[in-house]
Amino acid sequence: MKTLSKSLVTASLMLAGSQFVAVAPAAAQALKGVAVANPTAIVALSNAYKVAEQQRPVTYKAQIDQANARKTQIEAQLRPLATKIQADARAANPNQAALQQQYNQIQQIEQAGQNEINSILQPVALSRAYVVEQIGDKLEQATKNAMAKQKIEILLDSGSVINASEAYNLNQGILNEINALLPAAQLVPPAGWLPRQQREQQAQQQQQAAPAAAPPAPGAKPSGR
Repeated sequence: MKTLSKSLVTASLMLAGSQFVAVAPAAAQALKGVAVANPTAIVALSNAYKVAEQQRPVTYKAQIDQANARKTQIEAQLRPLATKIQADARAANPNQAALQQQYNQIQQIEQAGQNEINSILQPVALSRAYVVEQIGDKLEQATKNAMAKQKIEILLDSGSVINASEAYNLNQGILNEINALLPAAQLVPPAGWLPRQQREQQAQQQQQAAPAAAPPAPGAKPSGR
């Protein structure tokens, strides 16, 4: 049985402003052995995820407050620059080169500021990724358990289904299993922890570099003079 990618679930949950499909009550299957599910919604509605979302602003209050303060400072720095470029643009014969220079300056400050804020909030982002990965690691087993209990043989991603009756919805069944397998998640990742995608990329890079760094075979003549 093929299951939905954990990396896909993680990526979906990291998108700002993600909207999650509500979990429908469990219902008898309209077509025996077939169901649909939304893994992103299931993870986001799990008890472990919701509790972590409530705890994170308290645990990482210092970083969040620092980021908000820095954001306010950057906005204050940009406000007079924005006022000036607007006024200069309304001049009878605006200097286009000067306007472009001002615009570039504003963009540079905005980008540098956003990078700085992202750096401050990196522990917060890592915490969310860590929680999502813990839940995602239980998703496959939870899905298998729910399918076995409701005698489901074919499970489709609801995102790839144009329309389906709620009778086909297995979200609640999988959610119940997730909550049983992982009632709560660890909020703070271990030191040096990286999300799975980055770990896999590092492992791949190390594998690619390994042959080049491998010592010569026994008995091989050294190259060069």
